[in-house]
Amino acid sequence: MTETTTTLAIPVAAAEVWDALADFGEIVRWAPNVDHSCLLSAQTEGVGTVRRIQAGRRTLVERVVEWQPGERLGYVIEGLPVVRSLQSTWHLDERGPRTVVSLTTAVDAGSRPPQKLVAKGLARQLSKVSDQMLEGLDLHVRGSTP
Repeated sequence: MTETTTTLAIPVAAAEVWDALADFGEIVRWAPNVDHSCLLSAQTEGVGTVRRIQAGRRTLVERVVEWQPGERLGYVIEGLPVVRSLQSTWHLDERGPRTVVSLTTAVDAGSRPPQKLVAKGLARQLSKVSDQMLEGLDLHVRGSTP
């Protein structure tokens, strides 16, 4: 398992950041690397909520596995080849007038050395994607255009 974490301090309350993250089907509003998003489940919040996203030619399904309002949102991502498991987890830490937002991505491509190299390479790519997502989230919750 390879993990990568990106972090950004956003000058708003954690509740404002959570509102954007918890609107799970609407990630397209603030993530610049997402071209389309929609809910696949009748459930709109909490563990078990499922969305579909389109990023370029890639279609992914994301299923919520952790839901702690105002603090933590985790989801598994399905649809990437050569990956056994992929999970992204958002952490919110309110510190006075700002919120430190972290996005951790855990990639498991297998235990053999070549598979571990694949996981590390993918984690590097996903770290760049995470930076874009954090910047888009920051602009969105502060009322700017992503």
